[in-house]
Amino acid sequence: MKKLKYITFLVAMSTSLLFVQCKDDDDNVIIQETCTDGIMNGEETGVDCGGTVCEPCGQALDFSGNYIQEDQMGRPGINTVFGTEGFKDAFNVTVPSAMQAAFQMKFQDKLLALNPGYTTNALPGGGLDAATFTTVLSNDVLWVAKTGITTYFNGTEILTGRTLSDDVIDVSLLLIFGGPMGDENPGLTSDGVPANDATFSSSFPYLAGPF
Repeated sequence: MKKLKYITFLVAMSTSLLFVQCKDDDDNVIIQETCTDGIMNGEETGVDCGGTVCEPCGQALDFSGNYIQEDQMGRPGINTVFGTEGFKDAFNVTVPSAMQAAFQMKFQDKLLALNPGYTTNALPGGGLDAATFTTVLSNDVLWVAKTGITTYFNGTEILTGRTLSDDVIDVSLLLIFGGPMGDENPGLTSDGVPANDATFSSSFPYLAGPF
């Protein structure tokens, strides 16, 4: 009977140890180490940083403060080509609704500097003159057609969206330098890169796999 009492006592003591919680020097109960609770606990050497689990102190990401837009690029290459006269950063932080008034004339000046012989381009219906073309370009948003073909430019449709295989650089060069029929300045209407260096995937997200 006495032996049974000792066994019962040992079992009770062992079970109670499972529920003992550790405390740090400040009597804060440490239940689980975490890097996002706003408390310096576990092996952390600072609040939510340091130790073997969290980011090193001083290198943890800080998302506080105010953020500003730094890049538009709705249509790749627009600001790269036309925003090189000291207003590239200003263009990037301008809302699309204000772009035409602020930058159309700057774009037109740059277009005629790039191609002084520009009259119209190879778009269907006779092409666009310099003022009309740069009005389209200065509103740097990617248009998407709800119906019909999605293409950056396929010879008929223009800016109805963009597929990964669209050669936006060649299209841009053609419309800037190619003239009304697309046959002017042949040395300037292509970058010489006919296709991607890896095949795009046929399933989402469609990007080519790693090399």
